[in-house]
Amino acid sequence: MNVSAEQSGEAIQFDERGLVPCVMQDWRTGEVLTLAYMNEEALRRTRETGEVHFFSRSRGEIWHKGSSSGNLQRVRQIRYDCDGDAVVALVEPAGPACHTGQRSCFYRDLDGGADPAPEAPPLEGEPSPAAFEALSVLDRTLLDRQRRKPAGSYTVELLDDPSRIGDKVREEAEEAARAASSESEARLIDEAADLLYHLQVLLISRGVRLTAVLETLNGRRD
Repeated sequence: MNVSAEQSGEAIQFDERGLVPCVMQDWRTGEVLTLAYMNEEALRRTRETGEVHFFSRSRGEIWHKGSSSGNLQRVRQIRYDCDGDAVVALVEPAGPACHTGQRSCFYRDLDGGADPAPEAPPLEGEPSPAAFEALSVLDRTLLDRQRRKPAGSYTVELLDDPSRIGDKVREEAEEAARAASSESEARLIDEAADLLYHLQVLLISRGVRLTAVLETLNGRRD
């Protein structure tokens, strides 16, 4: 990463304790992974190494995120807010971000039924995915199906028959186009969902991650 101590010192407004809150967010999916704090040295080390460093308020020392677990967080971009008193680190996680082993520290719904005690486990089915998480959750589910190959899985059947996947993508694209021209909005939504599912299966069958497609779209913005 390009490092300019002078620039970061001017841009970031550390509080009276010399800290700034940092939200760590998945570069690929947009999911929020954790919230912690940086001091000036932690921010500098993060920018120099390209891996997230925090300042532990309880231990009073710099903390290289994932150094003991191996779940390092590779920084793709650091953003700061309008006031310069909060930052977002967009990262590529090597593993779970939470010390409990959960992908994100934010794994419980305040209105849900999970145990509210610190570090308590999640409750299955909670929290329900937000709309922006749908494709990333689907991506991880499909990869899990590919790895475990559970009996009776439609996804596994498709992955075991590559030519069928292409046929299904063509079929679903045609049905989505037909729904757009002459059927209800609800029907179009259903067909579009089917198309997105089969397209993601097709990508995974070729070892292509959805992130690569989205980054290509970003590259075409101009």
